[in-house]
Amino acid sequence: MSGFFDIPSDLQHSYFGLIGLHLREALLPVLAGLVLALPLAQLCVRLRWLYPPVLWVTTVIYAIPSLAFFVVLIDYTGLSEITVMIPLTLYSLVVLVPAIVDGVRSVPQETLAAATAMGFGPVRRYVQVQLPIAVPAIIAGLRVATVSSISLVSVGTLIGNQGALGNLLADAMFYHRPELAVTSVVTTAVLAILVDALLVLVRVLLTPWMPRRTPTKPKAEQPDPAALALKDPAR
Repeated sequence: MSGFFDIPSDLQHSYFGLIGLHLREALLPVLAGLVLALPLAQLCVRLRWLYPPVLWVTTVIYAIPSLAFFVVLIDYTGLSEITVMIPLTLYSLVVLVPAIVDGVRSVPQETLAAATAMGFGPVRRYVQVQLPIAVPAIIAGLRVATVSSISLVSVGTLIGNQGALGNLLADAMFYHRPELAVTSVVTTAVLAILVDALLVLVRVLLTPWMPRRTPTKPKAEQPDPAALALKDPAR
């Protein structure tokens, strides 16, 4: 088992150091994407004509292969974490913007009218009324974006990025140590599962009004014997 966690010295990081760097390179872009998506989604809600072109642009960006995106950015940002984080930030928009728009649009008009009657301005109404109600949809988008980002960080090893678990895949081939590839794949999957579970917990804490379990199916109502007797005197 020790061979699985015996990290080659060329990576200049321990096993747990690689995990920390991998999470930083995966989660910071999602956070940056959320910061960009919140005002952009609100614009799409207020200006309905803007939503289709925004969705089209984010979809086209997501269709760009990550490796090609990295290569284009190398001339400007070099072989750094920023080169990996910028594409991941833009990729997250294709999930986060529709999630926020759908969540905000699901707020009942009666609720918005009540908030307006109480003196809430557009910004305060968006922050204190619409976003809290849209939390389940936003968290659902964050879960998809986060798991995707944790996976795509490993591609950064192809441009020499020294921070991610994907470097173990390259070293597995270079040093003929397949156990390093197993360590990289399993650790990445476990990280994705743990972060996803953490987001579910955040959603539960932020939405105490939502049901914690699916309601049980009500039992079939038993017929009244007296009523049956009236319908069938022979009984």
